[in-house]
Amino acid sequence: MKLRIGPIAASIAISALVLFGGWFLYRQWAIERPLENIVKSVDGVNQVEMNIKPAELELKLNLKPGTDLGALVRQIEENGKKQIGDRTLKLDVEDHSSPQLDQLWENALFTVAQAMENKQYTQITAALEQMEQENSQLTATAEMDEKNVYITLTDGQYSKFVILPRTPERMGVWPNA
Repeated sequence: MKLRIGPIAASIAISALVLFGGWFLYRQWAIERPLENIVKSVDGVNQVEMNIKPAELELKLNLKPGTDLGALVRQIEENGKKQIGDRTLKLDVEDHSSPQLDQLWENALFTVAQAMENKQYTQITAALEQMEQENSQLTATAEMDEKNVYITLTDGQYSKFVILPRTPERMGVWPNA
């Protein structure tokens, strides 16, 4: 029996095209497009870029100033449950901050870090309320879910969005061992 290279190569190429083309179409029409429509329908979202990996869904968000970050995440997780599946949702929010907001955040950072370390999350809201009292133009909100604490600082047309994980990363090996 003599094997002919042409038909074998053609059948391999067609099979690969059907397999990978089918996966691309499924990913595009069943996951990306519906999830993008869900995210864009949320009030405050200017632009979204997605990176879908087998175990992770990364969203790069461009938000309007004053957008409620905690409500946004809840809405994405609720409405996009089918598309997200068992992937972990990772958010990368584009910062539209000002030097004044950055300075205010740096001043509150020690208090916030201490509250996160001691798991006393009410100290975060107290620190944000104190910031609001000291700065009349500032609005600060903090929301929490089982994974993260979401902080939004807004001063007119500028906003700073901060996502703090509730469970810190664990080191595998001590650096001085």
